[in-house]
Amino acid sequence: MIKRLLEITNKKKRKVIGLMSGTSADGIDAALVEIEGCGLDTKIRLVEFITYRFAEGVRYRMFEMFSQSDCSAEDICELNFMIGNVFADAALAVIAHARLKASQVDLIGSHGQTICHLPDGSVPSTLQIGEPAVIAYRTGIVTVGDFRVADIAAGGQGAPLVPYVDFLLLRDDEKSRAIQNIGGISNVTLLPAGGGLEDVLAFDTGPGNMLIDEIVRIATDGRENYDHNGEMASKGVPNEALLQKLLSHPFIHRPPPKTTGREEFGAHFVRKLVDEAEQSEISDVDLLATVTAYTAECIYQNYERFILPECRVSEILVSGGGLRNLTLMKLLREKFHPIPVRSVEDFGLMSDAKEAIAFAVLANETINGNPGNVPGATGADRPVILGKIAV
Repeated sequence: MIKRLLEITNKKKRKVIGLMSGTSADGIDAALVEIEGCGLDTKIRLVEFITYRFAEGVRYRMFEMFSQSDCSAEDICELNFMIGNVFADAALAVIAHARLKASQVDLIGSHGQTICHLPDGSVPSTLQIGEPAVIAYRTGIVTVGDFRVADIAAGGQGAPLVPYVDFLLLRDDEKSRAIQNIGGISNVTLLPAGGGLEDVLAFDTGPGNMLIDEIVRIATDGRENYDHNGEMASKGVPNEALLQKLLSHPFIHRPPPKTTGREEFGAHFVRKLVDEAEQSEISDVDLLATVTAYTAECIYQNYERFILPECRVSEILVSGGGLRNLTLMKLLREKFHPIPVRSVEDFGLMSDAKEAIAFAVLANETINGNPGNVPGATGADRPVILGKIAV
């Protein structure tokens, strides 16, 4: 095992796959990246990217688990290996798309699928499924997984972990940049101009596409999974009373470090929201307009409270699925004017691939013996090497 890891680290360039399935759980983003160097000298080139969709039966089982507080250890055990096989399929698929062989790939970094994240619990903990040993066995490629647990062991939130990679790839000597990812949950990384890793601030700002997607699924009886270009929300009018009630949620006012997920904004939150909308006779499009405005307002209010008083932000770079929601992006540009709100794609990073790329880079850091967390972002006591290695 040691010999194999040394062979990988001694290469000038490594082909690494990053696998990411986020809070939306709509599929696995698989990025095949060529990485040269490590740490501050890291250089990357995206070779191939795909989104490998979950089969409906698998996705149904995951969402069943998300919504049940009484799922059994047997359910979790079985799904861990089932999802591991799907992650392996995703890795093999992106290799095939790149017209390569598995033997030509050096490493896989797999985030896994979060099913429970309790960094503020009586015993701080987190659980991602998608067994790395299955991925390593199926592909024959050294696999790094379970990235979050080491940070929680060190007293952190276990998230966000992408800020380390944001710093490596998007820092600037003259401009202070906020990197705003809008996935199922929204999170921000602040990179002060000319700052070091110790100056990075990052945290979750609240719901991203999660509420929007779930309202669309309910409103369309499952025919649609997301609001294409934000078109449905654009036809509605936000309900101001409901919006203000939503903005009283304590997470929005909680100072960083902070992370969130389905535990706070999952199915139970949406069910309560839909019931309230029905009682108040709020139409589907108005409800969708309301949660879209809520998503934008959560992002803005977090900046207003925790970022803008401390740093003059030169530009905001957006990534994730929310970038394609034109209604949401319009709201953000209006709220943040005159700060430019741009896409990370303007800087050579494919938006949809960014988080998968991040876990390829984090795996590369792990095998090189480098810490991958940012204590200023997660609240950990110190930098730690992330992940567990399966060969």
